[in-house]
Amino acid sequence: MTIIITRQVADRFRGFLSSCMLEIAPGVYTSPRMNVAVRTRVWTVLEAWFTALGEGSIVLVWRDPKAPSGQSILTLGTPPVELVNVDGMILSRRPLTQTEQTKLAPKTDPAVAESKPD
Repeated sequence: MTIIITRQVADRFRGFLSSCMLEIAPGVYTSPRMNVAVRTRVWTVLEAWFTALGEGSIVLVWRDPKAPSGQSILTLGTPPVELVNVDGMILSRRPLTQTEQTKLAPKTDPAVAESKPD
């Protein structure tokens, strides 16, 4: 099963995805038997349009027996998400934003903690 979720994208994305997948809810497209070649081509088109237009977000999820939890994810417009296996539990991991890094810096950077006046 291949699933693509779109948010706040141009109408061309909806038209294109509707031509090769079933729209089961607004912005949610599925295909029960999309092969690798078709999935790759669809993603290539979505990437090219997203690069040109640069708005909204797109998430592609598909069955991948070799990946944690048996599925893989590609994203555009949102922080990249990676599925990781931590002690038998599947978690999603994304990079910290600049704001999150700034908030954590005083707690984790000993040089910053030592420079504070008492």
